[in-house]
Amino acid sequence: MIPWIQLDSARVPGGGELRLKQRGGEFSIMLGTNELMNSRLSGSEEALAKLACARIGGRAAPHVLIGGLGMGFTLRAALAALGPGARVTVAELVPEVVAWARGPMAPIFEGSLDDPRVLVREHDVADLIRSAKASYDAILLDVDNGPEGLSRAANDALYDRAGLAAARAALRPGGVLAVWSSGPDAGFTRRLGQAGFDVEETRARARRGGGGARHVIWLAVRR
Repeated sequence: MIPWIQLDSARVPGGGELRLKQRGGEFSIMLGTNELMNSRLSGSEEALAKLACARIGGRAAPHVLIGGLGMGFTLRAALAALGPGARVTVAELVPEVVAWARGPMAPIFEGSLDDPRVLVREHDVADLIRSAKASYDAILLDVDNGPEGLSRAANDALYDRAGLAAARAALRPGGVLAVWSSGPDAGFTRRLGQAGFDVEETRARARRGGGGARHVIWLAVRR
C-alpha cells in the first residue's frame, strides 16, 4: 500500500494545527487525529452548493459567499450551477489552505480559483458576514465540523443566535443560508427558525454518487 506523506502543516488562528497529507493521487487534511477532508469524499460538499444555488437559480447576477475553501468541492459545484453573471466570494481563514489549493492540490481544483467570477479573501467568514448588509443571495457555510466545531472555538459564533442574526442581515430578501454539518443538531434547527428563517433539513452522502457517511445540510431561507 502507498504510504501517506505529510506535505505541510498550518496553524489555525485560535485553534489547532492542520496537516496536509498525500497518498498517490489522494489528499487528506487532518486536525489532530480527525480527518476534516478527503479528496475522495466530495458528495455532501457538492450537494451543499447544488441545493443552495437551485434556490437562487432565477436571479440574474447572484452573489454567493462560501465560508471555507477546503478542497474546493463546494466552490466547483457552485460555479457549475451558476451563470456567467454570478459572483462567488470565498472566505478562507488559513492562508496555507489557499496556498495548498494553488500548489500540491491544484489538480483537484481544476482551475476554479482562476475563474473570473471568483474572489478569494483570506479572512474570517464571520467578519465578512457581520460587515455585510443585504449583500449576498446565498451564504454557504462549510466551516469546521458544522455547528459542533472541532478546530476553533470562535467558529461557534457563526451558529449562535447573534451569528444567525448577522447572517440573516447579510442576505438579500429571500436569500438562503446553507450549512454543512457532519451530523444532526436539533438545537441548531430550532435556532434557525427562531432567527427568521424557513428551514429545510436534508441528508447527503459523503461519497459522490452515494455511499459513505450521511451528512446534514440545512437550507434556511430568509423570511
